[in-house]
Amino acid sequence: MSCVDVIVPCYKYARYLRECVESILGQSLTDVRVLIIDDASPDHTPEVAAELTARDKRVEYRRHSVNHGHIATYNEGLDWAAGDYTLLLSADDLLTPGALLRAVRLMDAHPEVGFVYGRAIVFNTGESLPQPGTVSGECEWQIWDGFDWLEAMCESCDNSIYSPEAIVRTRLQRELGGFREELPHTGDWEMWMRFAAHAAVGILDADQAFHRLHGHNMNLMYQRLNGAEQGKAVFDTFLYHYGHRIAGHERLQKLAAIASAYHALNMAYWAFREGDVQGCHELIGSTIRTCPDARSLKLYRRLIWMLRMGPTAWFVLRRLAFWRGAVVWPTRSRTKFCRGCPI
Repeated sequence: MSCVDVIVPCYKYARYLRECVESILGQSLTDVRVLIIDDASPDHTPEVAAELTARDKRVEYRRHSVNHGHIATYNEGLDWAAGDYTLLLSADDLLTPGALLRAVRLMDAHPEVGFVYGRAIVFNTGESLPQPGTVSGECEWQIWDGFDWLEAMCESCDNSIYSPEAIVRTRLQRELGGFREELPHTGDWEMWMRFAAHAAVGILDADQAFHRLHGHNMNLMYQRLNGAEQGKAVFDTFLYHYGHRIAGHERLQKLAAIASAYHALNMAYWAFREGDVQGCHELIGSTIRTCPDARSLKLYRRLIWMLRMGPTAWFVLRRLAFWRGAVVWPTRSRTKFCRGCPI
């Protein structure tokens, strides 16, 4: 069976590193290599890594003398990887039992697939790990044509892949290159689209990883940091480089712009609800600058009405509307490609 290299970038995550690596070494797939890259962590990462490498020859370790940043560290790991398949697993995340075996079986059987992903179970630090729904090496799966998957991604404009649940074909990764420095918060999103423009996409109906929330995750920082601009930049960058491979890519760009605007306006709604009126104004302004057509969205008109009313009057009206069952507001749920169903 094929081998997998798991890159584990680590910066100030010594407290999580041991559990992360053990979740890899405990996989039913034995041909696996763990590549820890310590980006000059100021904590006791070197001591934890030394213990892990001494205990299992499948674990290798590098340490930077100065901090290189996460994108450079990720790309160094991609250059280091030499197995048939590669997984980038942050030191604060973990794999579920059987995750690597499930992914490898599908990719070995279907060489047209460029990357495979399943579901990530989100949990908070301090909580016990939830019980995954899939514990064996078997599960249901589907294969999507890459261009069909891209269209669904553009329509939803929602990166539903956290990253620890995605495994890529190393050969294709080398052809496509590493993460882009100009997309520090959304580089993985653009990467998945890059793969889909060149190969099919495998989707596992299985819990493949645990994604830890602890208040310092980069995806949480991104959500309120130029969200609309970064979301649009992902699609602009991708279509600039690979649009020539996609028939009707102009339509996809328009779909992505409107969907990105809707998600940004949804963040504006939540900012208003949490009392951040200034943040709401800024997100709306950012959205209109990147996508003027967002003015046609019902959510935009609703937000303008809310801002004119002001928080006090709006909260009173909202309570009355909910009592009468007359209002349905935006939610924070994440869209998933579960079982490969179209979005």
